[in-house]
Amino acid sequence: MNLDSGESYPHETERRTRTRLIHGVGRSRKWDYDHHVVPPISSSATFRLDSARRGAQAFVEFAHLGPDGEQAPIYIYDRLDEPTRGMLEENLAVAERAETAVCFASGMAAVSAALGVLAWSGHHIVAHRTLYGCTYSLMTRWLPRNGVQTSFVDLTEPGGLRAAVTPETRVVYFETPVNPDMQLIDIAAVRREVDAINARRGATERVWIIVDNTFASPFCQRPLTLGADVVVESLTKGIGGFGTDVGGVVAGPRNLRDPLMMYRKDFGGSLSPKAAWSALVYGLPSLGARMANYQKTAHHLARFLETHPKVEYVRYPGLNHFPQFELARRQMVDEDGRFSPGSMIYFALKQKSPTDNPGERLIDWIAQNSYCITLAVSLGQIKTLIECPYSMTHAAMPEEQKAADGLVPGGVRLSVGLEDWKDLIVELTEALEHV
Repeated sequence: MNLDSGESYPHETERRTRTRLIHGVGRSRKWDYDHHVVPPISSSATFRLDSARRGAQAFVEFAHLGPDGEQAPIYIYDRLDEPTRGMLEENLAVAERAETAVCFASGMAAVSAALGVLAWSGHHIVAHRTLYGCTYSLMTRWLPRNGVQTSFVDLTEPGGLRAAVTPETRVVYFETPVNPDMQLIDIAAVRREVDAINARRGATERVWIIVDNTFASPFCQRPLTLGADVVVESLTKGIGGFGTDVGGVVAGPRNLRDPLMMYRKDFGGSLSPKAAWSALVYGLPSLGARMANYQKTAHHLARFLETHPKVEYVRYPGLNHFPQFELARRQMVDEDGRFSPGSMIYFALKQKSPTDNPGERLIDWIAQNSYCITLAVSLGQIKTLIECPYSMTHAAMPEEQKAADGLVPGGVRLSVGLEDWKDLIVELTEALEHV
């Protein structure tokens, strides 16, 4: 078999994503044999070289794509590149509909890399006003030290983006669905606004759109096909699926691969072969089956919660009265166009007073008494996880910012797993009785 031919296996590109997530990229230059039953794992920090000349060639070629961008790499040292991670990157690019994908040691390492490559000292970022707490901390605590400022605006409001853009703006950044309140950002609408801005700019001043797709996963939403330039995702969540390893990925156009690889080399945030292997062998291949079942259970739980007298409101894109239901139907779809609203639910409990925190009381009871609902951060796993964003994942946000963004002490984030939905409703019912 000629690995240098660049040919795919017969009918590979014609097969649907759910099949391709299982079988992956059939012919890979990352390894000297291919189309494995189970892909191999490398466990070496450094790689033997045949000669000093080949070693020199390896350093010259690292992070410098050839004419077709598909030359077989010469491996030198794990932090630079290694084959298991490379095979995962090939498959993630297929899943995200990207020209390239580069993996990192965590989701936040991926976010940092995407912003580090596209926003330099003196540049400006426009971000949606509600973000994951660590992303908010990165933009408000660390990026300003490097001369990068961020404006937080409501990207669901017409004109909000244009009003915030300055000549120094280089990135528009948002999550959709938003963590934790499930608000959606219309990716195509943002694309139209950014196109109008970029029409008056040169190539080096262009504005890039970065979308965090962690809540949806590429099964439910592929932002690059909707107008995003770059996607970041935590591999720890839906893609990984089992909560065993931490990782992240940046996916986008081919011309970003070299700077992303150099950034990873110099800042050291490389995904380990073991973590890459878990996502490659267990996570991606099972994503379609897991997400299809997560969603069925999420529908049952969301409908149960919206009728409970102690629940103020429920935010789940699959509910007919979800405030952005039409956008959800248009944007959150699988590759066949079927509505795929995901596995994440945000609901708020009724407060007895302005200082009351019923969300904490609910999850405290669950932590001590529940069998199949687990108090833990993270999401997208086979186990159902629950947490209180106000005091946990979004604790880094100032109180006034949380209030402005609608994050309330009674708010609860639920990541639906693969348990029987009837069991989950039994335990939610018991927990709500004790609030």
